[in-house]
Amino acid sequence: MHILMLSDVYFPRINGVSTSIQTFAGSFLEQGHRVTLIAPRYPDAYEPAFEVLRIPAVRLPFDPEDRLMSMSAIKRLVPQLKQRDIDIVHVQTPFVAHYAGIHLGRALGVPVVVSYHTFFEAYFEKYLTWLPGAWLRAMARRYSRRQCNQVDAVISPSRQMLEKLREYGVSRPAAVIATGLPEASFEVVPHNAFRERHGLPDDAYLLLYVGRVAHEKNIELLIAMFERVQAAVPHAMLLIAGEGPALQGLRKRAHATGRGAQIRFVGYLDRSTELLECYQASDTFVFASQTETQGLVLLEAMASGLPVVSTASMGSLDVLVEGQGCLISPPQPQAFADRVITLYADAGQRVELARRGIAYARAWSTEAKAQRMLDFYRGVLAGEVRSEDEPMHDGVAAAGERIVDQGR
Repeated sequence: MHILMLSDVYFPRINGVSTSIQTFAGSFLEQGHRVTLIAPRYPDAYEPAFEVLRIPAVRLPFDPEDRLMSMSAIKRLVPQLKQRDIDIVHVQTPFVAHYAGIHLGRALGVPVVVSYHTFFEAYFEKYLTWLPGAWLRAMARRYSRRQCNQVDAVISPSRQMLEKLREYGVSRPAAVIATGLPEASFEVVPHNAFRERHGLPDDAYLLLYVGRVAHEKNIELLIAMFERVQAAVPHAMLLIAGEGPALQGLRKRAHATGRGAQIRFVGYLDRSTELLECYQASDTFVFASQTETQGLVLLEAMASGLPVVSTASMGSLDVLVEGQGCLISPPQPQAFADRVITLYADAGQRVELARRGIAYARAWSTEAKAQRMLDFYRGVLAGEVRSEDEPMHDGVAAAGERIVDQGR
């Protein structure tokens, strides 16, 4: 099968969509399939094992990390794409890539599917704060409904997100297919020098957030939580790994707490090297986003044996099971801090959560998720696809329990 993907973001731009594309495409290649990706051109080159057609793109003024691809440049690809025996078009993002994907699907005479990665209903409110919230939510729903109903089938990374899409009026066939974890996520770093390189004390109790530093990630709650934790655990530190449009505001917020020296911002970390070290050099992973469509970093943390304290909302509800590598907190700073402090005080609980988290994360293998995606593609191509929800809590939790019983 030859899969044509389109995305408004891809490496070196780091986010969950880039990671999802990389993970699925790598597994497709291992199974003998072909992948071509259409993505923006960035100043820094990054070329994976599969074919990437880089499109001229301009920066967005309100978010310079992102790029707006040239639609006309994509349309000019049609003649060469017709020579490549494309079987299906998979759109990953809802901007230029979406409309270009529909155009290419029609031009090539192949079906188009879309992955719904972003919870726009909550996202718009964080960036268009001067507009009425009710109006923004209604606009986001109409936008999502229209786009999803323009394609042949929809892929949601979580049941919670698919339920939202159905509430919006999305009627196309749909399935829940989460991004899996590659085996490299479970590798143990033998000589971890992360703390030394970043000047972090050996005895610091290190709380870690990994992800985009953006308004919708609710990092403000983590900073408020950390104030309370640090009052009880003076050698605690909060490490924020990532970049994004909220970075400068959060730096100021951290400084205003009077604990700026204990809150470190380390920017993006290379996924294949330093990010794994970062997970394994930390003591507890903390996460408070209310807008995730999956929350892959939660599983990555568990795979590294890092206990998790997190809120559970939208896609993270499908990932998190209390006691399976994590403690779940209400979205209030004091309640969150209480769980972190409890975990700090109980080394035995940390060890047990780490053990169960590794086992639980193994149930989310890349191979299984990629095979499910390929089966979905085949159903679309045969005109036999039907909507179905992938069981998460019951099936994955049970698998995790079986693996816990067997040991790592």
